[in-house]
Amino acid sequence: MAHRLLADPRHFQIAALGGLLIYGVLGLDFDVRWDVVLVGVVTALAVQALGTRWAGLPRFDARSPLISSLSLALLLRTESLALPALAAAIAIGSKFLLRSRDKHLFNPTNLALVVLLLTTDRVWVSPGQWGHWAFFGFLIAALGTLVVQRATRADVTLAFLGAYAALLVGRAWYLGDPLAIPLHQMKSGALLLFAFFMISDPKTTPDSRAGRIVFAVAVAVLGAWMQFRLWEPNGLLFALAALSPLVAVLDRVLPGLRFRWPGGEGGHGGPPPRSRSMPASPTLAFERGAS
Repeated sequence: MAHRLLADPRHFQIAALGGLLIYGVLGLDFDVRWDVVLVGVVTALAVQALGTRWAGLPRFDARSPLISSLSLALLLRTESLALPALAAAIAIGSKFLLRSRDKHLFNPTNLALVVLLLTTDRVWVSPGQWGHWAFFGFLIAALGTLVVQRATRADVTLAFLGAYAALLVGRAWYLGDPLAIPLHQMKSGALLLFAFFMISDPKTTPDSRAGRIVFAVAVAVLGAWMQFRLWEPNGLLFALAALSPLVAVLDRVLPGLRFRWPGGEGGHGGPPPRSRSMPASPTLAFERGAS
């Protein structure tokens, strides 16, 4: 039992997100209502159960809805109880309904946030709630590194952070700003949460390492452009959603071995993938260990 728990990176992710939420509420005084969190979790589990039955999956798996609902609890802010439930329904429902080549077309949490940000003025994502304390930034980085390394997606996070940091430093140099400004911007807890827990989702990133690096750099460039040219504070969220369809293209141009969670299930939701021959990739050892 212990070996099975340690072998699946989703258990680390649930523990990390839950720990961040508890620390944020108790240590940083986040404005989070526990009834809102509960509504999101219950809705996510209910939609997962319905989707499992609709798709004819062999068993209900609570790990994916827990990951999505905890992520939403950390990022989504609203005074409504209905909107967190809607966000959870969009996130989990998208896994079953929006698929391309047996993969999720969008990161579930990212899609839910973007849809609500575009359709209502009653929700917001506030990076300022995290503060810029080095301790909390290192905490997120450490927990996130653990998660992405277990999920063999550290390359996405590192490529994104490297590209985004280079863009921030380049902008500061062009404007004549001191280096302290981009360093301050990189200390955002929301940025690290995005890098370690959202863009690194193994079920919505390209199959090959080359494809993942291209994708990460593209998200960083588009997100920075939206932030600093269009003055959109949620530019990274919109950039990830806008570029998610590019993953299917990159999988064709730069093919790699399809990621599968330990146990052989076809991911967070939806029917299991069809078997097909794929060239070797850095995830091959992980796949063999899961078979």
